[in-house]
Amino acid sequence: MYADMEQWADLRRRVLVEGVSKRQILAETGMHWQTLEKILTHSEPPGYRRSGARDKPKLGPYLGRIEAILTADKAAPRKQRHTAKRIFERLLEEGYAGGYTQVKAAVHELRQRGQEVFLPLVHAPGEAQMDVGFAVVRQGGALRQIPFFVMALPYSDAIFVQAFERACTETFAEFHRRAFEYFEGVPRRITYDNDKVLVAGILGAHRRKLTHGFLQLQSHYLFDTHFCGVRRANEKGVVEGTVGYARRNFLVPVPQVRELEELNEQLTAACRRDLQRRLRGQGARKEGLLVEDQAAFIPLPPVPFDACRQRSTTTTSLSLARFEDNDYSVPVRCAHSPVVVKGYVDRVVICQRGEVIATHPRH
Repeated sequence: MYADMEQWADLRRRVLVEGVSKRQILAETGMHWQTLEKILTHSEPPGYRRSGARDKPKLGPYLGRIEAILTADKAAPRKQRHTAKRIFERLLEEGYAGGYTQVKAAVHELRQRGQEVFLPLVHAPGEAQMDVGFAVVRQGGALRQIPFFVMALPYSDAIFVQAFERACTETFAEFHRRAFEYFEGVPRRITYDNDKVLVAGILGAHRRKLTHGFLQLQSHYLFDTHFCGVRRANEKGVVEGTVGYARRNFLVPVPQVRELEELNEQLTAACRRDLQRRLRGQGARKEGLLVEDQAAFIPLPPVPFDACRQRSTTTTSLSLARFEDNDYSVPVRCAHSPVVVKGYVDRVVICQRGEVIATHPRH
């Protein structure tokens, strides 16, 4: 049986990046060796067609309730706080139909995750932080506000900045692809906010249910993740400051461009010039420290990630395929046919049985 997308990405990272033996993975999971080989070969399950979230186990609907009880306990006298058994008894009264062992394990995990964690100010090479800011540009003579994406490497303070039309699944993916190619490697661990494009649900202090699109990206590049606690943006303070630095130094005065790709070329050039800066207290320039970051990176995969969002649909009698409320034409011979529409940041590609049948600028 295949693992779900989250386990798929985790197993690939553990074996291919952390060096955990296949024998150990097979012993832990009980899966067939051929299944593990398929996981290590493919960045996502072949033919993955899940259209909705997996049904939750019996305990799933009550995890929030358990966390609420544990949170309330912090204000109660230590000797009058809930045991796992008492929480189990209360859940039974509220309709829970599962066993005590599951509740006990969930209570233990939530208590462990709920302990205060302080991040060191000294950053190891090979790690990154990512954030999104907003700025005004004059594009085609008109002022408009756009999101710009920033990835910062806290060890070397090297940065990469790009601007896009919108902040969505495909722009996050495209930004990561460009950033990894710019840095010539993949950071081993990246810290994020709890953006809804990345996080489908917050399950605890540091436990997240990730979106399918982000899991595909993570499985392809094999980086580990850390998500800030709720209202704890200071956990990625380096990139928080870098967003402001990029806005003040790269986007002042207000840029005047015809297309955003013209602005992105300017931003990339500014990032390269910034590598010549020498940080206070550091003996080397950023470009010298970046070499140490790169030595700790995960190598780039042979094939870049296909940074798009896919939708399966059926063309109309007018030979049109719809994607995000816009209709795109296909050859007449493809009317009334199933197709796959791929939405990239700048174009829409329509495929049928693996063949590209139409490409249009994205509206």
